[in-house]
Amino acid sequence: MVELELALIVVGIFLALAFNFGNGLNDAANSIATVVATRALSPVKAILLASFFNFVGPFLFSTAIAKAIGAGILEAGTLSVSVLCMALVSSVLFVFLASYLGIPISTSHALIGGLVGAGIAASGLSGVLWPNLEAVEATIGYALLGGISVSLLYAAIGFYKREDAKRLFLPGFLTGFACTVPLLMVTGVVKISGIFAIILFITVSPMLGFLSAYLLGLVLMRLFRKANSGKLNSALEKLQIVSACGQAVGHGANDAQNAMGMITALLVASGTLTVFEVPTWVIVASCAAIAGGTLLGGWRVVRKMAYGITHVRPYQGFAASTGGTGVLALMTIFGISVSTTHAIAGAIMGAGTTRGHMAVKWSTVREIVAAWFLTIPSSAFVAYVCYKVFLFVL
Repeated sequence: MVELELALIVVGIFLALAFNFGNGLNDAANSIATVVATRALSPVKAILLASFFNFVGPFLFSTAIAKAIGAGILEAGTLSVSVLCMALVSSVLFVFLASYLGIPISTSHALIGGLVGAGIAASGLSGVLWPNLEAVEATIGYALLGGISVSLLYAAIGFYKREDAKRLFLPGFLTGFACTVPLLMVTGVVKISGIFAIILFITVSPMLGFLSAYLLGLVLMRLFRKANSGKLNSALEKLQIVSACGQAVGHGANDAQNAMGMITALLVASGTLTVFEVPTWVIVASCAAIAGGTLLGGWRVVRKMAYGITHVRPYQGFAASTGGTGVLALMTIFGISVSTTHAIAGAIMGAGTTRGHMAVKWSTVREIVAAWFLTIPSSAFVAYVCYKVFLFVL
């Protein structure tokens, strides 16, 4: 049995690095879609730039997200080497399949779904760290209050400007809801963590990305409406490259920690480590894996993000890159594992909407969003089956 566990640890480390490689492969679109769409950089230069900053990102932030992934999803007694390995098998299969099909998914959510499915297969529902009911009720109550307050404000502004106030109610509600949740976390009014935070941010992170890019896009349109378009586009393309670097740093800092958390959890579960502290070699290996995946580039996913959502102009590319970068940096600082795909896709939608509702290809958006909501349950089901098959074979 000792030899089997040792073999599983080695396989698990390999799977975790393969997962991060697939993460870079699928999520390369997050870092370079806008610069490719506006031709600010050639695809090859964009990939090289993203690979480098994906590698650098995790060294600039803490490893709080790694701990949230490795120790914040399952009960300590459920975290066995076999559970972690089956979770990784499921998430690796899911990520590589999505990359092959050109579907931009949340690789973080594929991993979390794998952990939940394998944990339930091993210990039942009690094996998962479910959220505190009081925290859920308080969060929903505050978020609804924030959403209703902002929607009424939007409606009042619309009424004052003699616009259709009813049309502004839903955007106002979503704005208030999306801004209230991170505000609660930052101020510490409600403790939102673990699976509850992850599920909330399936909707919150794309909304925040949408809002930040939309507002920044409107500001740019207002400020530079009389500027020479050629000179403005040239300047914005240069700024967009800078913001794309920030995007890549944020992506690497947030998503590279997935493998760090899993490898460290494997070492803790096997008794190799006594406390959950990410070793330096794990950080380096995880960074290298995600940078390697980004270097190859998931070109089907890149095309979907760059051209499938909207036609991106230079000012929109800058707004989307900057807005998405801001969301990722904020979430990483506070140790919240969010989907970079969700944040950046939301930012691209927001930037596109500055030219009107019809500027966004909503049929493509619906396909992408459907994949987002299917990721966790699908990967959980596969992990559950994998663990049961593993026990049967063993």
